[in-house]
Amino acid sequence: MIMKMKLFIWSVLLVFGIAFFQGCTEKKEPERIIDKKYKDVILGNRRSAMFHMARSYMPGSSLAVSVKGKLVWSEGFGLASQDFEVPASRQTKYRIGGISQLLTSLVYYQMVGEGKLDSLAEVRTYLPDFPAKEFPIQLKHLVHQTSGIRTPNSVENNQTGYSLTIKKGLEEFMNDSLLFPPGQFQYQTIYAANLLGAVIEQAEGDLFHKVVANRLLDTLGMDNTLPDNPFAVIKDRTEFYDRDFIAQTIRATSRDFRYRLPADGYLSTAEDLVKLGNELIYGNILPKEVIKNILARPVIKPGVASMTGNGIIYLQTDDDKPFYAARGNVTGGGAMLIVYPEEELVLAWMVNIDDQLDELPGMKIASDFRDFINGKYDPEKVQQP
Repeated sequence: MIMKMKLFIWSVLLVFGIAFFQGCTEKKEPERIIDKKYKDVILGNRRSAMFHMARSYMPGSSLAVSVKGKLVWSEGFGLASQDFEVPASRQTKYRIGGISQLLTSLVYYQMVGEGKLDSLAEVRTYLPDFPAKEFPIQLKHLVHQTSGIRTPNSVENNQTGYSLTIKKGLEEFMNDSLLFPPGQFQYQTIYAANLLGAVIEQAEGDLFHKVVANRLLDTLGMDNTLPDNPFAVIKDRTEFYDRDFIAQTIRATSRDFRYRLPADGYLSTAEDLVKLGNELIYGNILPKEVIKNILARPVIKPGVASMTGNGIIYLQTDDDKPFYAARGNVTGGGAMLIVYPEEELVLAWMVNIDDQLDELPGMKIASDFRDFINGKYDPEKVQQP
């Protein structure tokens, strides 16, 4: 009996010992990444980021920067949940708004390259139930935002309907007349991206989110990018915030963006968006032709190229070098992605409150990093709050 008891005790100690040593050897992700090489530009802009958050009453945000494909700065600021005092972190997932259109465009160009979609074909080629218009809408008009389809009105833009499919969401605008002949002007509307998403679903014979996951997210290792499903338990998803009529921070109205997933319905992390930005620079995984098409400014009229399209904003530095941005702004969150190909620099910044992202100082931070890389950064000239 005593022998059995000793064996039992030794067995228990052995089990706890193994568990203890496994716990000791288990690697934990650091709370933040700060590369010492860039500490001067990081510390100066870290203060700027926190000051902007305090001034704008932002509960939480996450920021990530990579140089030459290496993550040199990544951390969260503030709170992902004010009610439960959960700090924002590198793993926090935010709504990315219109950056979802970049994902849609990348999948679209993959399918065009494979011959599954024809950019010059009419929408009705793939969706015969879509009503005929006074002018034909080609697929390229959707991805270039020259379709002539209207924007949502205030009721449609803020509707709180749940569990609508992408095709069901088309009913909001499918019977309306076009504002102008497709291809004549550029006019940004989420409805164009949603319609393109429905075409992708039909041509691929699968749900849109599965197509994007199989063709893009899994391939690029963007494991923390997924649809914002309000009925699912999603690890590290932030709470979403808004402002009331006196600019006080409040919990945002519950929304289900899955019916507009191709336009602005995804969640992601700052580090996942950095992975996406690096793919635009290096094109190591996606076909080169896909990256080329994404980064080519749409030509609206002969000799006139647009500054936007394909889910991207096309920009130039003071010394005429091209760089790119993408941004999103929806109820409860927003995101900004900036890509400097020449310096191999990528920045992503995400927040958990609806905000005017042109005021988010991401451009300044990215510009400071660019100056640092090029040996032009002067910490004495950094504007401090």
